[in-house]
Amino acid sequence: MQDNELITALTYTDSDTADRALRAVALELLQRGCKLAGLVQHNTPRPGRSRCDMILEELASGELMGISQDRGPLARGCALDVDQLLGAMQIVRAALDTRPDLVILNKFGKTEAEGAGFRPLIAEAIEAELPLLIAVPWRNIESWRHFAGEMTREFDLACLPTDGRSLCDALGLGSHPADATKQGVASQRMLS
Repeated sequence: MQDNELITALTYTDSDTADRALRAVALELLQRGCKLAGLVQHNTPRPGRSRCDMILEELASGELMGISQDRGPLARGCALDVDQLLGAMQIVRAALDTRPDLVILNKFGKTEAEGAGFRPLIAEAIEAELPLLIAVPWRNIESWRHFAGEMTREFDLACLPTDGRSLCDALGLGSHPADATKQGVASQRMLS
């Protein structure tokens, strides 16, 4: 990774695949003893609803936070609860002070493309010179490139291996793990 490329972006078309990939990377890196901060997403189907519940897992603590609004059984479109997202961001912000080996954010989505969401966390990670891994849907790639500029390197998730170990190796992540005692609570996580 070059000095000006603090950010690794995984470009994708299928959000479930991206969520699984980020969880696999996080689990692998925690098992290697890396200290992580950030958020990965779990989608939980709701019986009788067209939209799933979106749950974020904060990687430093393992805390789970719901970020979706129940807008009824026939609701379509975005169900993001922005207040819950802001709360999750505060927890990650505090974890940045611990100088993690890597910050993982689940996506540069619609909210970020419109100028809000995780943008402040991304900026704080860059200012602190913390490496960042983020998933970017192809539909937001132009907004992402405008925002991140030359600080990023992009990998098409469709061209990468799917298991955590091979994915970390392909991305050059976790090759210098922290002390294994920093592993945390990886075995107790929802990550798998």
